[in-house]
Amino acid sequence: MKGHVLLRLLVFLLALAGWQVAAQAHGSVYFPPPGRIAHRAHELWFSGPVRHLFLTGAAVRDVLPSLGRMAAGFGIAVVAGTALGVAVGRSRRAYALCNPVLQFARAVPPPALVPVFVVVLDFGPPMQIASIAFSAVWPVLVNTAEGVRNTDPLRLDVAAVLQLNPLERLHFLLLPSALPRIFAGLRLSLSLALILMVFSELLPGTADGIGYTLTDAQSRSDLLTVWAALLLLGVLGYLLNTALLAVERRLVGRGGTA
Repeated sequence: MKGHVLLRLLVFLLALAGWQVAAQAHGSVYFPPPGRIAHRAHELWFSGPVRHLFLTGAAVRDVLPSLGRMAAGFGIAVVAGTALGVAVGRSRRAYALCNPVLQFARAVPPPALVPVFVVVLDFGPPMQIASIAFSAVWPVLVNTAEGVRNTDPLRLDVAAVLQLNPLERLHFLLLPSALPRIFAGLRLSLSLALILMVFSELLPGTADGIGYTLTDAQSRSDLLTVWAALLLLGVLGYLLNTALLAVERRLVGRGGTA
C-alpha cells in the first residue's frame, strides 16, 4: 500500500515537473507554469492571518459561499435521493413504474436544466441550490433503488421469519445491503454538484463564488487568476472525493465499491 501511494505521488510530481518545464520553455501567457498558478492561488485565498485559518477576504467572499451552496444542494440531494430510492426499491411495482422516468431524468444534461430554474426561481442562491439538488439527486436515487432492489432474497426471508418491523428492516438489512450502490451514486452526485455549483455562478446576477471569480477574471483578461480558480476547483474536487471515499471505507469496509 505504501509503495502504491509513493508511486502515485511520483507520477504526479513527474507530470507537474513536465508541465513546469514545458510552460517555462514555451513562455506563453495563456499557459503559465504551475508554480506561478499556485503562488497566485495562495496570494488570493490562503495568505490571510492565522486567526482566520490563513483565509483571506477573497476566500471568505468567493470560496466559502460556493462551498455553502454546494453543501446545501448536495445535502438535499442525498436525503431526498436516499429516501425516495428506498421507497422505490422496496416495491417491484413502484420500481417498474418509476424506472423509465428515473432513467429519463438522469439522462438530461444537468446544465440544460439551469435555465428552467432561472425562470422559476430567478437568479440568486435559491436557484443555485435548487439546480444543484435537482441534478445531483438522480444518481443517488437510482443507485439506492437498485441497491435495495438487489437485496439478497434469503436475507429478506430471514427478516420475515424474525418478524422485523419496517424500521428494523431498513436499519439492519436494506441500507447495509445498498450502501455500496448508494456510495457509487454519492460520488457521481458529488461531481455533478461541483459542476453545477460553478455553472450556476457563471450566470448573470451572481456577485460571489468561484464561478463568479472565473468570469470576472476572464472579463479582465486576468488569465493567471483564471488558472488559479481552475486549480482551486481541481483541489476541492479531489479533497471532497477523498473524504467521501474515506467515509465509504469506514461504513462499507474495504470490500465495498472503490
